[in-house]
Amino acid sequence: MTAETAVASDPSTVPPTLGWAQARSRVYEAGVAAAPEPVELPVAEADGQTLAEPLTTLTDLPAFPTSSVDGWAVRGSGLWRVVGRVLAGSTPAPLVEDGTAVEIATGAMLPDGATGVLRVEESTRTADGLVTGTLRSTPEWRAPGEEAHAGEELLPAGTPVDPGVVGLAASCGYDTLRVRRAPRAALIIFGDELLTAGRPGAGRVRDSLGPAVPGWLRRYGCTIGPDDVVGPVADTLEAHVEALRQGLRTADLVCTTGGTMHGPVDHLHPALRELGAEYVVNTVAVRPGFPMLVARVTGPDGRVRFVAGLPGNPQSAIVAIVSLVAPLLAGLRGRVLPELPRVTLAEPVPGRGDHTHLALVRVDPAGDLATPVRHVGSAMLRGLAGAAGFAVIAPGGKGEPGDRVPVVPLPLLPGERPQRGV
Repeated sequence: MTAETAVASDPSTVPPTLGWAQARSRVYEAGVAAAPEPVELPVAEADGQTLAEPLTTLTDLPAFPTSSVDGWAVRGSGLWRVVGRVLAGSTPAPLVEDGTAVEIATGAMLPDGATGVLRVEESTRTADGLVTGTLRSTPEWRAPGEEAHAGEELLPAGTPVDPGVVGLAASCGYDTLRVRRAPRAALIIFGDELLTAGRPGAGRVRDSLGPAVPGWLRRYGCTIGPDDVVGPVADTLEAHVEALRQGLRTADLVCTTGGTMHGPVDHLHPALRELGAEYVVNTVAVRPGFPMLVARVTGPDGRVRFVAGLPGNPQSAIVAIVSLVAPLLAGLRGRVLPELPRVTLAEPVPGRGDHTHLALVRVDPAGDLATPVRHVGSAMLRGLAGAAGFAVIAPGGKGEPGDRVPVVPLPLLPGERPQRGV
């Protein structure tokens, strides 16, 4: 056993605080190693999943020559005598004589022997029923293999499946796709001081993470329903252990909020020891969000499941999601960890000493200019609600106007458009 996978029951072997980039890489690799086996799904049910193998063509695309217009498939030069009609979905007889034509619909199979297609709007009929007109210099049909040849790789493994991919697979003749399913997540809220309804007061604060975190997890590709959110859980070790056990029975990833430090009612670390968990990452040199963790638990069935400990402060919890949960889920889904885009700072951004600083910013998409937002304390959400993402300021440095820095975009659901850039 190495320090990287220290057993949570042995505090003396807890791994040291990791740098932000190293922590992201480590949880991604842990996700890749634990990715569940692919499944075969009907192509119409694969939307939102991930290709587990390359998508290759089963035939030429198109598989046969097809007319790209409504008109006349002709042989030789005009005038042309009409000898038939071809509709999409039928196999036409060949044209064997020069000076003959068949009426043809868009998408219909071109007859053998045809030498051209005349658009219906560019044709006329003579008094005795012959077709006349001038063929365009470019072909008005699609040749076999014009889009792709049989066996050609169209998309690599790891490609997210969206409606465009579903349509492409269907056009290739696929009835099923081999995919990696979206992971199932659960959320456990720790903290007796939390209210789940009404206004905060009298020493109690309103839980903002219980309603919000499932939405973030869905945007990173998890499935999570109302029954997968539990809490607030009582501030006892027994309650924490039982809640984690229940969550790990059905979920690939259990996120918890609060309890990542070592205070008098912070029971997450002792609960992980009870479960025989191994730390993948335990604390990250990043501000805000420092006391975050990811641990893995091997179940009785031999499958590895994960616990992501998010800090109790709301903005710090979201920092933990974009820092650790997002790369872990990318690995579990068999996807590439995307390279972070870069933006230009419009204003100074302070550093955080030897920690990475994730600074909330708005981004003007016209010039890729990032402006820091206000109200960005660890317990605040006002700045987050108006931000496009987190600018990444490296340890030991600071951001100056004009600097090009990486940015972690806040995730979107398919079809959503960023309203604040990035």
